[in-house]
Amino acid sequence: MEIYKNEKRQHFLEKHSIKHLFSFPIEDYIEVHEYKRDEWIIQEGTRPDYLFYVIEGKAKIYVTHQNGKVSLINFINPNEYIGEMELLNDIYYTKGIQSSTKTICLAIPFNRCRAQLLEDVVFLRELTRLLSLKSTIMAAKYTQSLAFPLENRLAEFILQTADGHVYKEKHVMVCDFLGVSYRHLLHVLGQFCEKGYLQKEGRSYLIQQPDALRKLADMLRNE
Repeated sequence: MEIYKNEKRQHFLEKHSIKHLFSFPIEDYIEVHEYKRDEWIIQEGTRPDYLFYVIEGKAKIYVTHQNGKVSLINFINPNEYIGEMELLNDIYYTKGIQSSTKTICLAIPFNRCRAQLLEDVVFLRELTRLLSLKSTIMAAKYTQSLAFPLENRLAEFILQTADGHVYKEKHVMVCDFLGVSYRHLLHVLGQFCEKGYLQKEGRSYLIQQPDALRKLADMLRNE
């Protein structure tokens, strides 16, 4: 993890200003953090020291079950918070947050302005809207698993998790997240390669036709 300083910090604060989301001068407190691909932003079970606001990149949320199995449960994209549940709840089991590409976050330290955040009506109103939206999206994901074939859901998953034009998620994790068999997943990946959407290269896949995948993924949002 790298913390930007001086002019570099100021550049990102100006380019991705969030001062309108708060009623107090939040930029006085903000740090700018960069995380490399696959770097942990928050370790599972460890309470974070910051409220993060993602401005570039994307990340994945994991949870470890009592039997030791690790499951991917959701994604985090730009303009979303990380650590909001820990801010709002004194007792909360923190999920693991891992960057899936280079990810840049605005980091607000809890120890300097937690009380102000919890009393800021402007911030809390926006946070409530985002949490409501996140809940709606999670509910929609469940219905999609029943209403749409794997082709559409896998296309969206590939676009969501790809780093640039490279997709290389573990098949077992994908099967668990999408609720499909290993054989079915390999079959659809093979179809994507035959159609020229993907090109297999070692253990990774190169996205050759992102527009074709996007067309399949968009069907999930136009039901």
